[in-house]
Amino acid sequence: MHFTLRILTIILLLALASCAREQQASGPQYQVVTDNHHTMELIVDPAADIIWSSAGSIITEVGERNLAPTTGQGWHEVEAAAAVLAEAGNLLMMPGRSAGADWNVHASGLIRTGKLAMIAAEQQDADALFDAGGRIYQVCLACHNQYLVDDNAQ
Repeated sequence: MHFTLRILTIILLLALASCAREQQASGPQYQVVTDNHHTMELIVDPAADIIWSSAGSIITEVGERNLAPTTGQGWHEVEAAAAVLAEAGNLLMMPGRSAGADWNVHASGLIRTGKLAMIAAEQQDADALFDAGGRIYQVCLACHNQYLVDDNAQ
């Protein structure tokens, strides 16, 4: 009886190990909820806008206004937006969203520049945030030049 119990235990353990390997091999099942246009509109653009509206200064006839946050909470909001932007790069490379190798290069640039903005916000460094904002703009522009389709073009 002990021999039969040992054999059954070994068979059960082998079956469980096999199931675990199959689950690991297949990985998590991603579910794409938004198309790339809506991902940009609802996730990327608002995060980038927070960064861009928090960097640099505006000069008018009445004087210069610095856009950098003036409170810890303001810097935290910029850091959160930068984290969203960096993670959005990962979203853009998910199966079902990625448009290929060039697309992934641009998405990786979004991760890299988003991380720069996060560091700038953590350090409350207005100059570094301005630089990161410019780099984010360059990444966005390069991607848009290649992939953005103008529906109004004739």
